[in-house]
Amino acid sequence: MHHASHIPLTPAELTDETLIGATVYDQDDNKLGTIDHIHHSAAATRVVIDVGGFLGLGAKPVLLGLDQIDMMRDAGGRVLGVTAWTKAQLQDLPEHRD
Repeated sequence: MHHASHIPLTPAELTDETLIGATVYDQDDNKLGTIDHIHHSAAATRVVIDVGGFLGLGAKPVLLGLDQIDMMRDAGGRVLGVTAWTKAQLQDLPEHRD
């Protein structure tokens, strides 16, 4: 998948309704996981990504700053994110617990 033609989300589109469920990919277009939920604060917006697993089973929730993910829409309107993090790096992060 080539992301150069995808449309970056505007700040107004960075809402829970838009982001939750979005698939996150690495720079090589490998699927890393999906955005499960979002933490908003005055300092930063952070997202919880469920990494790995199959059909939601065995996935590890990790916390990542939204500023570390380029959120965009593909030609079909599907919201997705691309990050410089690799799956191995995300799996090395501590498990996020609310």
